[in-house]
Amino acid sequence: MTEDLSVWEVRLGIYATQQQAEEIKERITSLLCPDPDHAPPCPIPWSVMTLHASDLDDPNSYSGLVEQAQIEKRQFK
Repeated sequence: MTEDLSVWEVRLGIYATQQQAEEIKERITSLLCPDPDHAPPCPIPWSVMTLHASDLDDPNSYSGLVEQAQIEKRQFK
């Protein structure tokens, strides 16, 4: 049985600076397409973007992540 292809969204929330977020984005990009200079099309079509919490439909969608980061920050001071 073959599975029909479809669009899937894999979300990753990180508590980071903008620079750190961009670095993570670049690392993910290189995982998806290790040879950015290959001839099109890419074997697995993909897209990646970076959004700030203020740009999300639900700005509180990562409230657990923020709480976790704040707790860990206090523990390692």
